[in-house]
Amino acid sequence: MGQSAEFGKFLKVMRARLSPDDAGTQESGGSRRVPGLRREEVARLSGVSTDYYTRLEQGRNIHPSRAVLESVARALRLDAGEQAHMMDLLEHCASSSGSPGPVQKVRPALRQLLDAVGDVPAMVLGRRADVLAGNRMAYLLFTDFSALSAPERNLTRWITLDPAAGRLFRDWKTVAAEAVGALRMDVGRHPNDPQTNQLVGELAVHSEHFRQWWAGHRVATRSAGTVRLHHPVVGDLELNFETLSLPDDPDQLLRVYSAKAGSPSSDALTLLNFGDVGTTSQVPEPARRDDS
Repeated sequence: MGQSAEFGKFLKVMRARLSPDDAGTQESGGSRRVPGLRREEVARLSGVSTDYYTRLEQGRNIHPSRAVLESVARALRLDAGEQAHMMDLLEHCASSSGSPGPVQKVRPALRQLLDAVGDVPAMVLGRRADVLAGNRMAYLLFTDFSALSAPERNLTRWITLDPAAGRLFRDWKTVAAEAVGALRMDVGRHPNDPQTNQLVGELAVHSEHFRQWWAGHRVATRSAGTVRLHHPVVGDLELNFETLSLPDDPDQLLRVYSAKAGSPSSDALTLLNFGDVGTTSQVPEPARRDDS
């Protein structure tokens, strides 16, 4: 029922962001006390009754057909990622045990691959964007995740909370908002996960930006793109990244950063590579935290 409520909250937020002009519907009579479309307007655009759509938003235990969900998605102008997230919220609405999931492990051959592409930064991300492994270049470019405690080895947490990340990413707000959107997608696929709930709670306590993005139910599915950095050692870089799903474990992603050959960014990566030594692709087993 908890995840059914999340499904309803998502619909409500998506409805609130649309104006009648955005949705292509005529303004109905009466003043609007809240922004966005009314429930009856979404219902009419979706071809369902207002009562039925209201029950969807209330998170009632009903089972809409795929055709109805697709009609609702069109009415709310959801993009592909948002529609996939909506489906996840409904598919995984059954309450879970709330017990921690299995510990994610990186195959030795995958660790070898990280070292083999050692001239470019590469890392393996798991659930919640936990950094499961990374090569030396990734740790030199970002931070040495292997030196952090187990709960801190999370890319979204580092991007959102660490001031060094705020200085590194020249478009920090965009990068951080996308990281939060990816975390939202993970919550839809894996509801009631204790580690995720703990992470979300920590970020909400310490980051006003996170609270705003989370309340907006933004989702992000960008697997490739460009990131602009200002590194404290080698200066400005513009890197392309590709994020690849691993077929043997859909909850693990391989992310690789590269620069255009012959570019100043490529020269900067070379300088970073040969200007320091030290870290390895091995992320040690989680150590016991000493809170004293």
